[in-house]
Amino acid sequence: MPAVHHKLLLEEALQDSPQTRSLLSVFEEDAGTLTNYTNQLLQSMQRVFGAQNEMALATEQLSKQLLEYEKQNFALAKGDEEVINTLQQFAKSVEELNSLHTELATQIADKMVFPMVQFREKDLTEISTLKEIFGIASDEHEAAMVKYSRLPKKRENEKIKAEVVREVAYCRRKQHQAAMQYYCALNALQYRKKVAMLEPMLGYTHAQINFFKKGMELVSKKMDSFLSSVSSMNQSIESQLEVEAEVMRSSQREFLSVDDTVYMPDHDQVPVNRALIQKAGYLNIRNKTGLVTTAWDRLFFFTQGGNLMCQPRGAVAGGMVLDLDNSSVMAVECEDRRYCFQITSPNGKTSLILQAESKKEYEEWICTLNNISRQIYLTDNPEAVAIRLHQTALQAVTPITSFEKRAEGSPNPDRAKPGAVTSREPQKPPSTLEPEDLIVPGTPIQFDIVLPASEFLDQNRAGPRRTNPFGETEDEDDDGASDTHDSLLQQVFAVRFLGSMAVRSGHTQEVIYEAMRQVLAARAIHNIFKTTESHLMVTSSCIRLIDPQTQVTKISFQLKDVTQFAAHQENSRLMGFVLQGSDWIDGGEDQPSFSVFVFESNTEGEKICYTINLAKEISEAKKNPEALAQLMKSMPLTNDGKFLLLESETGDTAEAVGADELESEA
Repeated sequence: MPAVHHKLLLEEALQDSPQTRSLLSVFEEDAGTLTNYTNQLLQSMQRVFGAQNEMALATEQLSKQLLEYEKQNFALAKGDEEVINTLQQFAKSVEELNSLHTELATQIADKMVFPMVQFREKDLTEISTLKEIFGIASDEHEAAMVKYSRLPKKRENEKIKAEVVREVAYCRRKQHQAAMQYYCALNALQYRKKVAMLEPMLGYTHAQINFFKKGMELVSKKMDSFLSSVSSMNQSIESQLEVEAEVMRSSQREFLSVDDTVYMPDHDQVPVNRALIQKAGYLNIRNKTGLVTTAWDRLFFFTQGGNLMCQPRGAVAGGMVLDLDNSSVMAVECEDRRYCFQITSPNGKTSLILQAESKKEYEEWICTLNNISRQIYLTDNPEAVAIRLHQTALQAVTPITSFEKRAEGSPNPDRAKPGAVTSREPQKPPSTLEPEDLIVPGTPIQFDIVLPASEFLDQNRAGPRRTNPFGETEDEDDDGASDTHDSLLQQVFAVRFLGSMAVRSGHTQEVIYEAMRQVLAARAIHNIFKTTESHLMVTSSCIRLIDPQTQVTKISFQLKDVTQFAAHQENSRLMGFVLQGSDWIDGGEDQPSFSVFVFESNTEGEKICYTINLAKEISEAKKNPEALAQLMKSMPLTNDGKFLLLESETGDTAEAVGADELESEA
């Protein structure tokens, strides 16, 4: 046991010499240093106890959390049964370890923290209290001695002197008693501080030893085989991970070794696939943000059945944007952006303008949406049907043996014509006609409206004419206006001109079907998707194609020159008519010529055919007043005595043509 070399002598307490006071200050300084150190040491011990107590709570929470793994609904949880069983075993072991941690926390509190707290509160607090009492007693003794020293020498008062003497004796006794108690406590502190430092650490060490002994018993008896099996399983998983990581690294190197053109948006080296019935990818969509302002958003679009779906970034699922059945898709020019196309619903009320990232994506999206619009996805083998239609388009410029063979190759050869209206003129049996008999092979196709040379000369014989703000010339004011006001029928349709070509025959519907086939095939082969919407006005005397923006008549056809008209057999939105003209031959004879004009409407083409047929009936009935009156009686009329025909097909743009153009006066 270490010896104590310094102590305060009790016999010097009464004398209270300066030497004793000096030695006392050394003991007091030592007690102050011990107090500061004890507080810091106690904080460290309390931190250890808090950490151990938190460890017990944490292991308890860990055990519960390991059992929760089984209750999680992992989307890729297949094959986790072995992991679940292992984690349950670990949870049981952690729970047993938790009991050991809890016991260790209790022992640390009892054998380390509590003795140190007791030393600080009992011994160090006692030293502080005795120091305060000794200081008060010393001050009282000094005051009594000052009072005793001031007693007068000449006039002594025995009574006062006796009281002062008793007061000095009392204060000196009190100081002596307080000094001895204080000296004894300071001397004893030199021994108690050693015990206070060693006892807590002894208890902490025994608690840890006990914890490790029980832990080793738990591991050696119950967990040796379990830990070895888990270690083997973990090594197996790590080896599988290393193999998979090497495969992924190899794939990364392979993918990164490609040319930089792969990352360029408009450098696609893969040819365009025009037989797709499903498509997905990012597109830019134009949205209105105000009356005249728009904004473009980049969203992920995909097709699902007959619907166009959209899924914003971060969304769980996509939502339907538009029903694609019987919708129209065409290329458009929009805000000086490339690769823009427009999707229009069958009724023409809903339209979307989208922008693709590259030319390949642009063409594939248009082809895919057109394939879906034809409802190919409803067939038994939609991929084969799409490929067959694409092959049919590629073979369009090659003559086919007969129309019967072409009908056999269609997706539904037995389907009836969708309301095609025919003229009352006799027709030749289609089975006797070959494609070469209808259209000369290699006949050029015109994809835009250009006035015939004869009409161009007629319009320019009178020299330049003044154009009024309504887009009509002076001659048009005289002829066209009178023709419009005198007409008994006016009906406007929103159409898009697809093409026209010269044909050999003009009195059969088969020539219209063959021209439609070749026009659509040529557009597909030459990637011509852009079309311009116009207004087709049918009157009782002519058919006019009008620009919806300027109301200028692009071209006008006399109704008497229309020899045949029909709607497409499969796509009801397509219609066409045959226009008869005249060509001069070398002998100076007027030889009739025929051209087919093909249009796509927002609704069924049979409505346009019905209107043309009605216009021809009115034109014929004009020659016989009785027949005209009978025809007027058979037609429904509005309250103001006008023919009630079809609803407007042009929406708001038709209003610019005029309300009278939707109905005709009787």
